[in-house]
This record gives sequence, structure tokens and C-alpha cells, in this order.
Amino acid sequence: MTTVAAYAAPAAKAPLERTTIERRAVREFDVLIDIKFAGICHSDIHQVREGWGEAIFPMVPGHEIAGVVSEVGPGVTKYKVGDRVGVGCLVDSCRECDNCKAGQEQHCVRGAVQTYNGIGRDGEPTYGGYATHVVVDENFVVRIPDGLSLDVAAPLLCAGITTYAPLKQWGAGPGKKVAVVGLGGLGHVGVKIAHALGAEVTVLSQSLRKKDDGLKLGADHYYATSDPKTFEELAGSFDLIVSTVSAPLDFGAYLSLLRTGGALVNVGVPEEPVAFHPFSLIGGNKILAGSMIGGIPETQEMLDFCAEHAIGAEIERIAASEINEAYERVLASDVRYRFVIDTATI
Repeated sequence: MTTVAAYAAPAAKAPLERTTIERRAVREFDVLIDIKFAGICHSDIHQVREGWGEAIFPMVPGHEIAGVVSEVGPGVTKYKVGDRVGVGCLVDSCRECDNCKAGQEQHCVRGAVQTYNGIGRDGEPTYGGYATHVVVDENFVVRIPDGLSLDVAAPLLCAGITTYAPLKQWGAGPGKKVAVVGLGGLGHVGVKIAHALGAEVTVLSQSLRKKDDGLKLGADHYYATSDPKTFEELAGSFDLIVSTVSAPLDFGAYLSLLRTGGALVNVGVPEEPVAFHPFSLIGGNKILAGSMIGGIPETQEMLDFCAEHAIGAEIERIAASEINEAYERVLASDVRYRFVIDTATI
């Protein structure tokens, strides 16, 4: 076991504070990563505040981890000391079920082990990336291409794969009209990726406050959802809508924006249930779907794609002492567009 510095929430809704945690000793197939940067995801806030249900405390959040390999176990073949690597939302799975064998470890039938607020296969709680080091099995580590700097790459480990996966699955590309709901931590990366895939991209946001940003990031159009005329003007327009917001949506209104056979895919998760009428699906053979991150192979594919197209997150670097303030600013939509912790400050 190794003692490392970290920032943790000691209890639900409590401010995060500096502490120390124990990391396991490096096992045969483990990689020890010197964490350089850790992104702050809205899901960190949901879980620290138990918005998604009962959680495990003390909690060290963080599943957008970028760093450098500092030690490898004797059986490791994929990485060596000095490699630039990342860790996303999961650090283990059963590896035996059909989903795991298909590279869909996030849907492990026996339950994937989450990077934090989870229980590992050894029965110990998992602690995330708001720390100086982490130990992870090599099969749940991805390589960060040289073309991406570590600070802008860190948020891609969640925000990148969370938007890349549905855009790929639902065929975003030339000739397709794609809308991204929300221009936040997830949405701004989704716009960049959809644009790079060749789709015609529209941002649907509550207001036009971020319109200039949206267009610079690659959007072709930008509309305010607070204006009822938006839903009249765009009715039947889109092949695909990806909702990145964690606020409840009026599904009927958004489904009306789809073409026949179009899909509304949710990657944001509100804390309360959402109701809709099935008629809004039946008319036009529309699809209401969800998507949860991606497996390890697709996460690597996403990073390679982002490096090829010079896509990184738009970030604001912060010191660890600013985490609690950053949480409040995320809730107030006061970030353009992802906070990234410089873990040297822990």
C-alpha cells in the first residue's frame, strides 16, 4: 500500500478537503500513474451530494484522469514508464460476459467497477482522480496521443467518450443534421466532435449567451430553447439530437424536432424522473435512447480521433484549493467549459 495526497468529501454534501488515502501496491498487471490533471465533471457533484442515490464516503471524485506512468507490474505489456496515459469512468469489470468481450465493459453484466464511489473486485472502495497517484489494471488504461496536451485531454476521458459514442452509433456525419442540447462541459466537446465527423451541427441552449462560442467551436447554427419560435422553426429538422443536460427536458417538445426515424439520445441524467407521452414517439417512428460513456477500445478510438482533429476540451485550470468554489461555479454555469485540477497543487 502507498499513502498519497488527495481531496475528498468526508460526508454527503460536505466540502471537499485535503487528506491522504491508501493506494494498493502495484500488482502483476497494474500501472501506477502519476496524475497530472483531473477534470471536474458534473457527475462528481451529483455523487458528492448524493443526487443519484446513496454513496460511499469518504469520496475522492474524479474520472477524467491524465498523467504519466511511473511504475508497471511485471506482467504489463501495454505500457512502460514515461508513457502518457488516461483513465476514465471505469477501472475494472468481469471481463468474461458478452459485453466485456465485445469491448463494452461499461455494460458489464456483473457490474463495471467505477473509478470512484465504487467497490473493487477486492472488496475495497475505489478512489478517483482528485489525487496525486492512482493504480489501475493496464486493461483499463488508455494511451493519450502525443498530439494532445494532458490538461485538455483529461476531460475527454468522460466528456469526450460520452458524446463521441452516441454520435458514432447514430451515424453523425456528412449529410446528417445533428443538434446538441446544452453547451457545457459535455456539449462543447460534442459540438467539436460532431463538426469533425462532418455533420451539420446546431446547438440548442436556453439562451443565446454562448452563441459566439458555439459557432467558434464548430456549430453551424445556434438557437435559444427559451424562445417558443425555436420549436416551430426547427420542427422535423434533425436526424439526431444528443442531450447533454442534467436538467429534466420536455421530451415531447424535443422529439418534435426530429425527422421521421430520428433519435433523441440522452447522455445527461437529471436527478428526478422525467415523463413523456408515447404519442410523441409513435408519430414519426422516433427513437428515445440513452448512451453511457463507451468501452475501453472506443475510448482509445475517441482519443486518437481527437488527436487527429486537434480536439481538446476548453478548460480553466485550477488549484486543488479551488475545488469547492469550482463546484459552485459549475452549478451556476460559470465555466467555459471544463475545470481541470492541476494535481501538483494537491
